[in-house]
Amino acid sequence: MALDRTRTRFAPSPTGYMHVGNLRTALYAYLTARRKKGDFILRIEDTDQSRQVEGAVEIIYNTLKETHLLWDEGPDIGGPYGPYVQSERKEIYKKYAEMLVEKGAAYYCFCTKERLEEVNRIKQLSGQIPGYDNHCRNLSKEEVEEKLAAGVPYVIRQKIPEGGETYFDDLVYGRITVENSTLDDQILLKADGMPTYNFANVVDDHLMLINPVIRGAEYLSSAPKYNLLYQAFGWEIPDYVHCPPVMRDAQHKLSKRHGDASYEDLVEMGFLKEAILNYIALLGWSPKSEQEKFTLEELCEIFDPANITKSPAIFDMNKLKFLNGEYIRELSHEEFKEKAMPYIRKTVKGECDFDLLCEVLQKRCEMLSDLSEQVDFIDEMPEYDISLYTNKKMKTNPENSKESLEKILPVLEGITDWTMDNIHTRLFRLIEQLGVKNGLLLYPLRVAVSGKQFTPGGGVELAAIIGKEKTIARVKAALDKLA
Repeated sequence: MALDRTRTRFAPSPTGYMHVGNLRTALYAYLTARRKKGDFILRIEDTDQSRQVEGAVEIIYNTLKETHLLWDEGPDIGGPYGPYVQSERKEIYKKYAEMLVEKGAAYYCFCTKERLEEVNRIKQLSGQIPGYDNHCRNLSKEEVEEKLAAGVPYVIRQKIPEGGETYFDDLVYGRITVENSTLDDQILLKADGMPTYNFANVVDDHLMLINPVIRGAEYLSSAPKYNLLYQAFGWEIPDYVHCPPVMRDAQHKLSKRHGDASYEDLVEMGFLKEAILNYIALLGWSPKSEQEKFTLEELCEIFDPANITKSPAIFDMNKLKFLNGEYIRELSHEEFKEKAMPYIRKTVKGECDFDLLCEVLQKRCEMLSDLSEQVDFIDEMPEYDISLYTNKKMKTNPENSKESLEKILPVLEGITDWTMDNIHTRLFRLIEQLGVKNGLLLYPLRVAVSGKQFTPGGGVELAAIIGKEKTIARVKAALDKLA
């Protein structure tokens, strides 16, 4: 059965967090379907029950909803080709596995775990590649029926042709050909009646009319076996799109185990969902233009899986930060304040001019999680050394900084309406009167009110943010420190 309509699927295993590579696969499948006005299907592949994590399915749902990768069919909303959870499809897999046995493309294997371990041990000792030795491949029909009647536990294995070659065509990697002698008789149906991933995905993709099949390049080595299954059933082989791996660097894949960020981690770090999705789209795919910023709607219009590269994609946190900063600056003041305040409030427990603070922070922010550290001087002055007043660019040192602060203090004390405009006007009038460079007065003020060399704003802005009382008290404290 074929359908003249693009249907893609995202088929994650519920094993916990959503890593970057998984989300990219979901995105590419979603974009491919939407560009062709087709269907995007969510399928939960929970055949390996031992790896399941409680709550993981909800993480999958929430992540896709947050990033607006909304599905047309799935476990929660149903559809004409359900169930969409593999553990609910056991009888379907059993039927098709037995069909392969009848066709001579699969066979019952009654080998015990202990025998298989011994076979692998002997192979390793003799320098051979571990793997099944096809012991049950040629059992007679009578032997099989006798063992089945006796209730001997079994698995069903794929019967790989002993000679010849198998090839498959992939949109990204081209034609790949392998010798059948290098493929093992993989298990299709396990002893508990659950299918292996390698069998279930073929059956489900066919029955759910998935075309193209989009997945990670880690499945390239299994694709020849998939083709042999399609051929054994007499089914049409779908188009394949294998996405290149996402790497931490040239040698190492991204790995949660080694501290690499998952989607949830990136959100927690203060990356905007739109920026994450935009950056992930560019990991291994080229828009064939200089444009880097795309809305999801724009990606739906232009995404072409033919432009996916076969080279591994390097996840560059600095590039993501830069892109995130671009998105942050496009937020309205109210939107930024809403997103920034939880991070600011981790550090700032008291009051200040939060509107002005957010206005200043938004201009320079790349990651919301950086905000806590940037504003840690607002409640309490940090300890700092007077050497901080030395700045070659501003031509300041502790001595002339003391002189500048002595001139600044009475000006600040004389301001009755404490606004940034008034502070700016009065201080720049003083600078003009003294005939000095701006930095000679304003840099010492910055250090005096923050105890830092680098701050989200200059001395005028910081003074306006923390208020008159706190500013004057800190300038006086700085003069005592410099005395």
